[in-house]
Amino acid sequence: MAETETPVTTGPTCPRCGAECLRPTNLPGRYRCISCLRRFELRSDCPDCGNHATIARMTDTANVQCRNCGGSMLREI
Repeated sequence: MAETETPVTTGPTCPRCGAECLRPTNLPGRYRCISCLRRFELRSDCPDCGNHATIARMTDTANVQCRNCGGSMLREI
């Protein structure tokens, strides 16, 4: 019986460098990429399409993608 390999994800994808290295900080809705060291803020309005959505500012990463256009809800700060 052959085992299927499951890709390991280490976190959400960084909008700046593309690495899967975003980590939540001690502030709700804030993230830092451990690869390029850029900081990001989770926004309620999509920077790409302008769609506004209610977000839960928690440490999980379920709300970092726009449900309307699929773009990132993160803005570099």
